[in-house]
Amino acid sequence: MKQIKTYSLFFLITALLFSTASYSQDFSDPVQYMDYIEKANDALTEKYLVYLSGMSHGKNARKVEKRRLEVVDAISNTRYSIVGMPPFKGDRTLRDTTVTYLKIMNSVFNEDYGKIVNLEDIAEQSYDAMEAYMLAKEKANEKLMQAADKQYEMEKKFAASHNIKLIEAETETSAKMKTASAVMKHYNEVYLIFFKSYKQEAYLTEALNQKKINAVEQNLNSLQTFSENGLAKLKGIKGYSGDASLIISCRNMLNFYLDEAKKGSAMTDYFLKEENFAKLKKQFDASKHTQKDVDQYNKTVEELNATGNAYNANNASLNKERSSNLDNWNKTVKKYMDNYIPYQQR
Repeated sequence: MKQIKTYSLFFLITALLFSTASYSQDFSDPVQYMDYIEKANDALTEKYLVYLSGMSHGKNARKVEKRRLEVVDAISNTRYSIVGMPPFKGDRTLRDTTVTYLKIMNSVFNEDYGKIVNLEDIAEQSYDAMEAYMLAKEKANEKLMQAADKQYEMEKKFAASHNIKLIEAETETSAKMKTASAVMKHYNEVYLIFFKSYKQEAYLTEALNQKKINAVEQNLNSLQTFSENGLAKLKGIKGYSGDASLIISCRNMLNFYLDEAKKGSAMTDYFLKEENFAKLKKQFDASKHTQKDVDQYNKTVEELNATGNAYNANNASLNKERSSNLDNWNKTVKKYMDNYIPYQQR
């Protein structure tokens, strides 16, 4: 029985790249027929690894758009070339399934990922937008994986039909893709928990800047709820390969947001006193006043100044803690990506 290694189809794009070979290919031999298609795997996977590596190491989808378009071109060229392959002794199944697979890949990278680039532009605007962005990437990945599974099943049937024993093996690139899938899945899960409170704090900051007391109180309550819920969710998440660094860093951020929400009274107390003082001053300036009125006015000024000093001290403390925790979060994410998704060059 003839033997051939078959490479597992992992993650987004354990794909097939057909490139014109500089050597003669014997399509009358089933092993060489399969090998011709399978050897294309690594070439296209390497292209995608460059694209994935760029996004994983601080570059957004639009900045690596050129890489995506290169993958699209490679898929298209492969598809047209595979169509030109002869059936193997009248058996069209492997060739045609591969072509179908490449059509789906072309659609995903050309259309789905094209939309993802646009979704990324607005993802930071709200939690719902960020969730939609990540869901779109997940759905695109699922399409590719389902198509890859069908193609792989047909490969096994083809091998069985032509007396070829497949020896399961995993190439270095397919192993990288499998790792990248798990690494990004864990990151996305933790990031969404982080982002929900992160974005809610931004709404709080906006309300504070506008000195809208009702909006401040509402956003403080939401920040506390989201942070508490996020901390509860983190308890059910395991780190990737035993690495809980993202979870720990996210937990630190949420604890900070929770502490900030609980200190909200210092924010609203100052605004209330400032609002009351403005009314008192207007009345004071518009009428004659006794010494008692003057004393009351001066007392109110002192109270306002004391509350203002407490407000400023609270802000300074929160700003310092926020900066430290965000810096730690960003460093943790970078280290996590650097450790598990190597930089990939062309």
